[in-house]
Amino acid sequence: MTDICLPIRLVADIGGTHARFALLDADGKPALVQVLKCADYPDIGAAITTYLARVGDIKPVAAVIAIANPVTGDHVAMTNHHWSFSTQALQARLGLESLLVVNDFAALAMSLPSLAQHELVQIGGGVAVPDEPVGVIGPGTGLGVAGLVKAGAFWQPLAGEGGHVTLAAANDFESDIILALRHRFGHVSAERILSGPGLSILRETVGALLQEAVEPISSAEITHRAIDGEDALCVETVTVFCAMLGTVAGNLALTLGARGGIYLSGGILPQLGAFLAQSPFRSRFEEKGRFASYLAGIPCYVIHADQPALIGASRYFEYCEGAN
Repeated sequence: MTDICLPIRLVADIGGTHARFALLDADGKPALVQVLKCADYPDIGAAITTYLARVGDIKPVAAVIAIANPVTGDHVAMTNHHWSFSTQALQARLGLESLLVVNDFAALAMSLPSLAQHELVQIGGGVAVPDEPVGVIGPGTGLGVAGLVKAGAFWQPLAGEGGHVTLAAANDFESDIILALRHRFGHVSAERILSGPGLSILRETVGALLQEAVEPISSAEITHRAIDGEDALCVETVTVFCAMLGTVAGNLALTLGARGGIYLSGGILPQLGAFLAQSPFRSRFEEKGRFASYLAGIPCYVIHADQPALIGASRYFEYCEGAN
């Protein structure tokens, strides 16, 4: 069995669909990783105790939990899942000496300086400028967004809810898509389209605008058919998806001044592979008028690392120790 560091420290990455858990080994890296389905457990505490029982009824003394939600106080209520909890009550329930709850994409951002070159696939741009701000964005169950800036010897994560910014159109067809969605949902956020559930909604909307019959299929099937090129509607849907993601990612790069690069994560993009690279994503990333040349130099990277948010969560122990 992997050597687990004493005192025992738990890290978790809680998304709207899956909950990932690990214990830190002697090198401070996540070990004994297991992935549980959130829907199988009534609350986060039940999922954690199940994990700990599976790895040997181990009792950690400290934990960092990264969760797909804003963390603004003791009470945490997930946006894309029904779990809610009090941080203090959860700490007492688990018998922890310390518990830190952070935004999942802030944790993902913390992992970025630790990622190796072979864990990244670059899409356009030049060379990242050392110590300059970095952005990360990723469509999964929702749309996560965060930043990372250098503060002295440490990197400081910038947690936010950029996935819920108002989505903008770059052409008439996208305007029609957003208009149709506004009639259906009211506010149209970036996450409304740029997520797993959003991909299905986007396909329905594109099909309706093209006056095509649309049978319901999963987001995974949409991407599969698009990559295979066997379904013209799926190809069009994923092409629009990539283009609009490029616009949002470019906005993030401008907002942060992210000359250190924009990193792309989530459950969808690594599966797209060459489709994403050949899509309008990069051209739309750079299409910002007078700032096109500024963006042309900023590299984008698709993250292919295993469980990067757990890596980032583990770095919070080092960050908190260094800040004290």
